[in-house]
Amino acid sequence: MYSRRHFLGSAALLASAGAVSGRVQAAAIPEAATMDKAAMQPPLMPSSGPEYQPVATLNGWTLPWRMNGDWKEFHLVAEPVVREFAPGMVGHLWGYNGQSPGPTIEAVEGDKVRIFVTNKLPEHTTIHWHGMLLPNGMDGVGGLTQPQIKPGKTFVYEFVLQKSGTFMYHPHADEMVQMAMGMMGFFVVHPRDPNFMRVDRDFVFLLSSYDIEPGSYMPKVSEMTDFNIWTFNTRVFPGIDHLVVRKGDRVRVRVGNLTMTNHPVHMHGYHFEVTCTDGGWVRPEARWPEVTIDIPVGAMRAYEFVADVPGDWALHCHKSHHTMNAMGHNLRNFIGAQQRDLTRAVRKLEPEYMAMGSAGMAEMGEMEMPLPDNTLPMMTGFGQFGPIEMGGMFTVVKVREGLARGDYSDPGWYKNPEGTVAYEVASVATEPPRARLSPQARKSNLELNIIKPGATNGKPGSHNRH
Repeated sequence: MYSRRHFLGSAALLASAGAVSGRVQAAAIPEAATMDKAAMQPPLMPSSGPEYQPVATLNGWTLPWRMNGDWKEFHLVAEPVVREFAPGMVGHLWGYNGQSPGPTIEAVEGDKVRIFVTNKLPEHTTIHWHGMLLPNGMDGVGGLTQPQIKPGKTFVYEFVLQKSGTFMYHPHADEMVQMAMGMMGFFVVHPRDPNFMRVDRDFVFLLSSYDIEPGSYMPKVSEMTDFNIWTFNTRVFPGIDHLVVRKGDRVRVRVGNLTMTNHPVHMHGYHFEVTCTDGGWVRPEARWPEVTIDIPVGAMRAYEFVADVPGDWALHCHKSHHTMNAMGHNLRNFIGAQQRDLTRAVRKLEPEYMAMGSAGMAEMGEMEMPLPDNTLPMMTGFGQFGPIEMGGMFTVVKVREGLARGDYSDPGWYKNPEGTVAYEVASVATEPPRARLSPQARKSNLELNIIKPGATNGKPGSHNRH
């Protein structure tokens, strides 16, 4: 839900905002909306100007605006925030208007926008409008195109939106620290023609990463390579919103990357077409089909598909260590190692000690072991068939029949039609020693038992989990 804060409404506070342009000194600075929820808020329908299909920001929201003459006015507040990555872990970050990433800004090609930026951080900042075409003095590079926005001050950015597309915003001041602390957001410019590139559902999320040690709350801002928290919109699975889609919808997914590495984003169940980059729309004859689209550092990619196959389809980064939470580094490999003697020795000192890893790490998905404060299991989250064994950059596209046009609520797990779920086949050999039988005899003496859902293979406790 939105709440309102009047940061600079009084004449006394307005007088202190000396950096505000003289053209707007006489006018009240708009209120700054803030958000205290981590769940996706309903798309914000346009209240003025051309019609468009608003975006749905995973675990986020769209910043409200007001019309002041022919200017569309927004108010961003750079400030410390507390962001929940998933239940059980929060980070003390920097962001905008109560959250990291900041709210999505939406407007229309040709709009005149005026964006007030108030600095509530302990150091100066700016905002760069990544990928946008605008006057040099509005580009937001501290020291090069503008003075820094000092703590407690408010600056105004004014420009006309020259082209539609998907863009980002982030600081260009002490950038290594401020972006590592979570300062970023999306800026979506819709086409002025409401029928151009029209879709039924339009999702956006940013890729970001952090290094937060278990038991701590602040990211290591000087880290460059060994991040342990990989996020969609500063959330990790199972705390990431699902992409809920009505069967038959044309769907766009816009992904921006402000981490320190590329991300091959893969979606199951569909072939899609890449239709937009942060440089603009891809002409229909130039689009290319994919099931995985690599998102370079500092770039955006958008893809589209028609949701014609119902189901729960995974969407994730295909770098396997990016689908883990609180990932450790420099760990030993115990696969194939017998740890019985080690376990007995350690349990003399720590009776609850459990040795893991001899047969892989999948068992971690089922076990709920005690953890340090403010951290998450590496693999967590359950589906209808058991542990999903994922974390980090992972979510689910849920395609369903019969949803209302604006319904984004979670429909639960997909009910697969009978006979369409993979099932177990157990091979039971009843043959004597092979040396006594010919190949033909061995083949005829082999039984193949198909275990149907709910049946057993004759062993106690071996019920199929379907």
